[in-house]
Amino acid sequence: MRYVSTRGGVSPISFSQAVMMGLATDGGLLLPERIPTVDAERLRQWSRLSFQELAVEVMTPFMTRGERVTGQLPELVRRSFATFSHPEITPVIRAGEHWILELFHGPTLAFKDVALQFLGNLFETLLSEEQGRLNILGATSGDTGSAAIHGVRGRAGIHVFIIHPHGRVSPIQERQMTSVLDANVHNIAIRGSFDDGQSIVKALFNDLPFKQAYRLGAVNSINWARILAQIVYFVHAWGRVTGGDPEKRVVFSVPTGNFGDIFAGYMAMRMGLPVERLVLATNRNDILVRFMESGVYRIGTVQPTISPSMDIQISSNFERYLYYLLDEDAEAVRDAMGRLQREGLFAVSEAKRAQAAEIFVPRRVGEPQTLDRIRSTWEGCGVLVDPHTAVGLEAARDFPEAICLATAHPAKFGEAVQQAVGRESPVPASLDGLMERPTRCRILDPDPEAVRAFMREVLD
Repeated sequence: MRYVSTRGGVSPISFSQAVMMGLATDGGLLLPERIPTVDAERLRQWSRLSFQELAVEVMTPFMTRGERVTGQLPELVRRSFATFSHPEITPVIRAGEHWILELFHGPTLAFKDVALQFLGNLFETLLSEEQGRLNILGATSGDTGSAAIHGVRGRAGIHVFIIHPHGRVSPIQERQMTSVLDANVHNIAIRGSFDDGQSIVKALFNDLPFKQAYRLGAVNSINWARILAQIVYFVHAWGRVTGGDPEKRVVFSVPTGNFGDIFAGYMAMRMGLPVERLVLATNRNDILVRFMESGVYRIGTVQPTISPSMDIQISSNFERYLYYLLDEDAEAVRDAMGRLQREGLFAVSEAKRAQAAEIFVPRRVGEPQTLDRIRSTWEGCGVLVDPHTAVGLEAARDFPEAICLATAHPAKFGEAVQQAVGRESPVPASLDGLMERPTRCRILDPDPEAVRAFMREVLD
């Protein structure tokens, strides 16, 4: 398998090169040249596998034949998921008329652990082959940062710089990042939004001399390996719910801001997983819903909510889906993204909007509905959910039997849970004493030059 850019400016490269490049050098996102497909019999076989066995089967067709890392995949997978607290890794439970896919059994209690434990081990393996170094730069709206930090903390040859919006993540999310004091971990809080942080990351990656001189690597879902790891749990959940019957199609409800998680579901669907629809669940930061309803992708103003990991107005992974929606026309993608940068919007034809609507069901969920869903799920099923998961459950109200992704442990959002049900979630042992631990963080203006200067200060 080789990888190309959504904007057409990168000659086909290997899987390992794609992982290390992160953001494509032409400013686009990397995708496989073709999407592997799976038939009914293979789906039946996959449904009987453990999560780790399934991960190897799903990922292998996306690797590049002959690379050393391909042969090391089983061991990479084993190490990556040994840190999870549940034997199923991503178990599926029943909650009333819906299923809940629990993605929070990793070290930082969020779905990002599934991909970032794998990516941390993958980076270490690739660097050991070339005796190289890597400086990871990422932006987070809450969970990516802590998962990335815990994936690479203390690893030789790697420094990690994580940008988060100052005062706009939950207290536990902030402490999970800033209380990690390993010498290779550097937290940056910017006086701005997640979108500001994401723009800084893209600016520094697009500064090719800086990127090459400091060997920047990406942990945000702009890195293809993140998407690849997330495809696995869609397949795993389908097998657990259907018993591996390829005639049974399912609906997934995905709380999303950056479009990475739901794009992984779309890729699983394109591979042949029997998926009927993908419910695109957002809070009031609804740029994705507005696109699905109107065909216009227009940047708005980020509004703080009780589901802060979705407080996003520029969904970077949407470019990957746009590439497929526009029939893999890299020039059309370049034109659309150029217009977005210049004018703050682009539009697709009504025919293309209708094509997207055949797959995605757009739903926006307000704060009162989110709190009501936390409460009703607790009172009706005895299951506590975090506000992001509640958004997904509420968005799936018209889809009985939908598989709803639980993206974070409720204890990470104790204030919202307390407001909804009058009690806080039990705190897992991994969070004991977290709020009393010492922290380290640099607060900066939302300016690429400020972050660039800080990185040079640390690394030179």
